[in-house]
Amino acid sequence: MTDGQPRERHTQRAQLGSELRQVRMLAGLSGREMARQTGISQPTVVRIERGDSLPSLPEVTAWARAAKAPADRRAILVALLDAAVNEVSTFRDKLAGGLVAVQLEVRELEAGSGTVRNFQPGIIPGLLQTAGYARRIIEMSDIRGDGNHGAAVAARLDRQEALHDKKRHFEFLMTEAALRYQPGPHEVLTAQLDHLAALATLETITLGVIPADAEMHAITRCGFILYEDRTGDQAPVVVVETPHAALYASDAADVDLYRDQLTLLRRSALHGTDALAFLRAIAHPPALSQAGVPLLSCQVARHESSAAIHRTPGPRDEATS
Repeated sequence: MTDGQPRERHTQRAQLGSELRQVRMLAGLSGREMARQTGISQPTVVRIERGDSLPSLPEVTAWARAAKAPADRRAILVALLDAAVNEVSTFRDKLAGGLVAVQLEVRELEAGSGTVRNFQPGIIPGLLQTAGYARRIIEMSDIRGDGNHGAAVAARLDRQEALHDKKRHFEFLMTEAALRYQPGPHEVLTAQLDHLAALATLETITLGVIPADAEMHAITRCGFILYEDRTGDQAPVVVVETPHAALYASDAADVDLYRDQLTLLRRSALHGTDALAFLRAIAHPPALSQAGVPLLSCQVARHESSAAIHRTPGPRDEATS
């Protein structure tokens, strides 16, 4: 494989697509005829067979029925679907194609999604990172020693063009710990927070910040990204990152679980001007003090905003639900 090119994604999904294609061809059916008999659009039939789109169980069942597939072949199709619904892609395998390839893969997923909702409890998301912050994060994630950090940073920054597309919407929800995570000198974090505050004013972005002392309604186990309004009628997908792998969840019930998690996490978050005041107070703490002891940033934010921390999101926030 050429370095810098995306590796084959979603191996289980590709295997399912290949099997469905073989079943169709053995039955002597064209893609058009399979679409007619199953009620699936012909473009979707093509995407399913390429492994670009994941069919539902009723669609797989209808496909097998249209092809008059024997019982053992149907069982194989169902097993492959089960494996593809919650597929695991290890970072060691993803990084085998190089750091740039990982960024290209993520960009492709983002480009095909009209709405992206990103919850991060530990770091500022890649779509919002400065070059200095991104370089340090990428260096730490280079477990294979690829070393092509400059090109990977450039590829990550290129993804940020999407933030200026007025047809798109991005929701970023992160904890105070994520805002305070310092991958380099303090100057790097200050520049990053200033950059984040500027991006948060874009009409395509909704920012939510969860203070460390906010009352919580959900457990912040790990970061996850929900990709919705996808092209070609593709189903929503959630990408969950763990230390060793990324989990792709596309089962409707699982996706709804993550939507519910976002709803609960939003209840603890600051939004709008409150979030910006909180963010700026962390980046540039005012020289307020009592008895010579500087105020914590969470206390400073309360001085700068008369709104309560646990306020109900405004109309713009609710539009993301």
